[in-house]
Amino acid sequence: MLIALAVATPIAAAPDVNVGGELLRVVLSLGAIIVVILAAGWFTRRLQGRAQVGGRRIRCVETFAVGARDRLLLIEADGKRLLVGAGQGGMRTLHVYEAEVTPIAAVQPAPLAPNFGELLNRWKRK
Repeated sequence: MLIALAVATPIAAAPDVNVGGELLRVVLSLGAIIVVILAAGWFTRRLQGRAQVGGRRIRCVETFAVGARDRLLLIEADGKRLLVGAGQGGMRTLHVYEAEVTPIAAVQPAPLAPNFGELLNRWKRK
């Protein structure tokens, strides 16, 4: 009798799923994620390109790695340049330059390496 009762009860039908709507939701979600990633990349590139020179009294002009953890730092502070050694034992002033410091605008930046697009254009021309 129990078996007949179990067989006689109708099985609940699965609810209708709107496949088109779900697909649209997934595609729009992925598009929004891609837009957020691209916006974050653009924003970080904009922040890295800024030169924060104005108003700073101390800046690191150049660094040079001497060893795995040891570095030489050329620091400009209040119109003087200091050569500082930094390592595991701390920091130590090695030399203080008394000569006049060249303005930042007078220093020519090194030419940038060509980007991938420029290299591809050169390759296409050949």
